[in-house]
Amino acid sequence: MIDLHNHTFFSDGELVPAELVRRYAVAGYSAIAITDHADKSNTKWLLDNIADVVDEIGAANNIQVLAGVELTHVPPQAIADVAQLAKDHGAEIILVHGEAIVDPVMPGTNLAAIKAKVDILAHPGLITPEEVQLAAELGVCLEITTRKGNSLTNGHIVKLAEKYGAKLVINNDAHAPTDILPPDLVHKIALGAGMTEEQIMQAQKNSAELVVRAKA
Repeated sequence: MIDLHNHTFFSDGELVPAELVRRYAVAGYSAIAITDHADKSNTKWLLDNIADVVDEIGAANNIQVLAGVELTHVPPQAIADVAQLAKDHGAEIILVHGEAIVDPVMPGTNLAAIKAKVDILAHPGLITPEEVQLAAELGVCLEITTRKGNSLTNGHIVKLAEKYGAKLVINNDAHAPTDILPPDLVHKIALGAGMTEEQIMQAQKNSAELVVRAKA
């Protein structure tokens, strides 16, 4: 099991990176990403604190760890530039906080993230068919999430992704120890969102491909 969306106390999570990684390793995961909330003001600072330690922490726990960011409430017109800033400072994976229905995210964020070709558009809410089609064309993964609130539109995302051939990934969006769900529960939540066994397996393959690409 792989999870590419997690937060530490460097943003609004509860755990230091080492404990987050340790808890995921004990839960049976093979790879995770640390993706704290970022905008232009703190992207460099976050990556300066994470990028040089993830390999060491991962090796100690026999789990692969990626250094990343979740660009959050960044104005749509600035997303591409901040994503590039993150890459320049060592981000191995870039997520954008999508237009979840429980958050006041600026309209246009989903489209801007897709056009910027970020790795994952997290919890994209009531994403439009046109945006899903573009995500499929550009290879941007759409997130199915186990997180309460953000998961309310999982079924909508699954349905459109199947129709237009967009890639899916499944993430916990963990902020606390209780958010690190056992793989069997993640599996059940994905089934509840309308994913088939084949789609769940493919979503994990999509995540694995992102890990391989990041560490290449």
